[in-house]
Amino acid sequence: MKIDIHTHILPENIPNYFQKFGYGEFIHLEHHCPGCARMIKGDKVFREIEPNCWDAPTRILEMDATDVNVQVLSTIPVLFNYWAKPQDGLETARFFNDHIASCVTQFPKRFIGLGTVPLQDIDLAIREMERCVKELTFPGLEIGSNINGANLSDPKFDPFWQAAEELGCALFVHPWEMMGEDQMMKYWLPWLVGMPAETARAIASMIFGGVFRKFPKLRVAFAHGGGSFPFTVGRIEHGFNVRPDLCAIDNPINPRDYLGHFWIDALLHDADALNYVLKTVGEDKICCGSDYPFPLGEHHPGQLIESMGYDKPLEEKLLSGNVLAWLNL
Repeated sequence: MKIDIHTHILPENIPNYFQKFGYGEFIHLEHHCPGCARMIKGDKVFREIEPNCWDAPTRILEMDATDVNVQVLSTIPVLFNYWAKPQDGLETARFFNDHIASCVTQFPKRFIGLGTVPLQDIDLAIREMERCVKELTFPGLEIGSNINGANLSDPKFDPFWQAAEELGCALFVHPWEMMGEDQMMKYWLPWLVGMPAETARAIASMIFGGVFRKFPKLRVAFAHGGGSFPFTVGRIEHGFNVRPDLCAIDNPINPRDYLGHFWIDALLHDADALNYVLKTVGEDKICCGSDYPFPLGEHHPGQLIESMGYDKPLEEKLLSGNVLAWLNL
């Protein structure tokens, strides 16, 4: 069994919310030739995509070709629309969630859905989270690493964490709107350098802000191997020890003690890195994740794990067991 925790999907046809709402950088698709579409952000081309980004049967064929039994579907972070007016963000979130639910209904043994919610308004976000869990039967949500620049440690998010804990809703944190992005556009650095840093920002914020301490039953997974956090935890711990006046003001517990409290995917592209996070984060907290169908992902999901020569019980944990534990399935 191989379950891919980290895959993205969007509908084949998206309303032109830019025209409907009259502002912003909402995404819609321009199908300009067979099997090709442009993601249009506002009125500018954002990315070229292929049918595997929107067509469920195409995904099934590619899953079969790479021995993936199940994909966990989540939206593309550029579709979070946190910057939108709250009611508009809710409308777009519901549209994307309904699409993912339809894919799960079409292929219930091959897909698991994660929802998205308008976190610019906590009440609306909780309402849509409840719909995702109770009506659409999603086991979790995907959220961004920051919300319009606000760290996940911001106390305004506490009601959201509490509701997620009470609902048993798993959370997948994906980097987006990377800090410093405007200063490093050349060489694709926002994706190569900014995303790992952004994920570390999210983990450190949740630790230092006491989110994991206040809501210990939260089940949170982070994309891209936890970003740079596992590799800088020594520095983070040292800072906590030598400057508690700056670091320990909202949480008195050593950041290292939270390793093993949250999950990460294994999207590391490096055997030594995988061995390191296995030792650092723990064998129960690492999941197969590919970032399908995008080029920066692992093109044969789980191939790195399968190449390591781990014993079968460990390999099975990494390929499926840990995902099921995170999703409580």
